[in-house]
Amino acid sequence: MRLVTFRTDVSASAKLGALIESRVIDLQALAKHEGLELPSSMLEFIDLGRPAVQAASNLLSQYQNNLPVGVSYPVSNVKILAPIPRPRKNIFGIGLNYIEHVAESSKSLDTSKELPKEPVIFSKPPTTVIGPGDAIEHDAAITRQLDWEVELAVVIGTAAKRIHSKDALQYVFGYSLMIDMSARDCRRAGQWIYSKGQDTYAPFGPVIVTADEIDNPQSLNLSLKVNGVTKQSSNTKHMLFDVATLIADISKGITLEPGDIIATGTPEGVGAGRVPQEWVWPGDIIEAEIERIGYLRNPVVAVGNDPLAGRDH
Repeated sequence: MRLVTFRTDVSASAKLGALIESRVIDLQALAKHEGLELPSSMLEFIDLGRPAVQAASNLLSQYQNNLPVGVSYPVSNVKILAPIPRPRKNIFGIGLNYIEHVAESSKSLDTSKELPKEPVIFSKPPTTVIGPGDAIEHDAAITRQLDWEVELAVVIGTAAKRIHSKDALQYVFGYSLMIDMSARDCRRAGQWIYSKGQDTYAPFGPVIVTADEIDNPQSLNLSLKVNGVTKQSSNTKHMLFDVATLIADISKGITLEPGDIIATGTPEGVGAGRVPQEWVWPGDIIEAEIERIGYLRNPVVAVGNDPLAGRDH
């Protein structure tokens, strides 16, 4: 299934939905029509595990093109939010996880040219998350080196503690897309959380594709454009540490819980690695896409006490 969180209008509560072609199905309303119960939020749905996924899938198969009145909306008539608008915990970010990105980062940032022997882990607070079409904030008083990174996001479905990599994919609820925005001039003594953890720095969505629909997360094309120009284009097969290894590594010391999100790193092509370096500015548009998952488009806007009307070279 392709799961979304949506609103029918600006004042309505967020709802859990299934995206089927160009329509969004209200899963709670559909279940109620059948005398069943499903939650209205993505996190509650994830908490219920595989039985909830199976129940929703059965409902959708049962009704197919004969849906009851009031449970289906044209996608153009609703607002799609981030699939998990407010994660319970910080997002686990993975740095330097594509070989070519390690090389480009070592030339322009304070990172080693040697390949990491273990996953490099940082975090992004829940307040970084925004949804499709939402604005990425550019505060010129804080940064003039705002950069882009397209990443496969993994959503955990079952609590995982000290698990083996061969079993790790069984703990995945589904997959999504995240843009890991980074203020390169905000790194502090080698620490990345302020650089990557500022508000709006994690555009996320538009869907979570349940794990049963993606049998191999290491074969997905991913790309990113700025103002229509392709900056990143690669495939998840080029990860240094694959999804299963990342889950197993984190779980050695940190319990992964349902709804936790791992942003699995970015390929080469970031602004900091270009000659000359490139950054995004208010008025720019970032578009990212991952095969079989979907597409995000987010504008960059000026905020703060030092608004920047345009590029400042």
